Amino acid sequence: MIEVKNLYKSFEGNEVLKNVSATFENGKTNLIIGRSGSGKTVLLKSILGLFEIDKGEIWYNDRNLTQMGEKEVKRMRREIGMVFQGGALFDSISVEGNVRFPLDMFTRMSSKEKKERVEFCLEHVNIEKHAFSLFPSEISGGMQKRVAIARAIALNPKYLFCDEPNSGLDPETATVIDKLIQSLTKEFQMTTIINTHDMNSVIEIGESVLFISKGEKGWEGTKHEILKTDNKKVNDFIFANKLYAQMKGK
Repeated sequence: MIEVKNLYKSFEGNEVLKNVSATFENGKTNLIIGRSGSGKTVLLKSILGLFEIDKGEIWYNDRNLTQMGEKEVKRMRREIGMVFQGGALFDSISVEGNVRFPLDMFTRMSSKEKKERVEFCLEHVNIEKHAFSLFPSEISGGMQKRVAIARAIALNPKYLFCDEPNSGLDPETATVIDKLIQSLTKEFQMTTIINTHDMNSVIEIGESVLFISKGEKGWEGTKHEILKTDNKKVNDFIFANKLYAQMKGK
């Protein structure tokens, strides 16, 4: 579980996050949604410790990130997996090499153990063995995202962060990625936080949804509750997509 308490963050006097509190539960897909510029990316990076917050607390289970020293933070980051918006695979390294990279960097596993772990992770995201030796440029965008997820879980993380994991994907492939992240979250009982503006993701896997508006918590609930809310800001966000306007009207 990750808990954020009364978080504030500003840049050069411009307050971007204002008194945000939220709980992200273990074994659930926790989504942060909001318009571009709402502060959701700053919130995600603050939780990761990439931004130093002005006020507030960030708890990883019983550990307060804001009170940790540099060495403690480094140790804790080994418990974190990250799926970046563009996948961020290394172009000059094979699929297998990309997944092995964090194992080379942060573990003392033998070559055999690394090979077994890489195969385990790639098989879990449905990458077939013939693709292990291919380079990112030789596989589809959807496969690249799956490889990125395999790399993110290579170190068996307790916490998984995904920044716009469906960016650039067609709706069908995006749904596959959503379901994959949800399945892995439950199987490995991770605390997963997904930053997205995609309402399809909300409806598919939004077990816990936090809506950020102008740097403040505007609403929170589940994928079932979001279609029934009378919160005007949330509705404006939803109704930007006519499909969900129709769903809400049923």
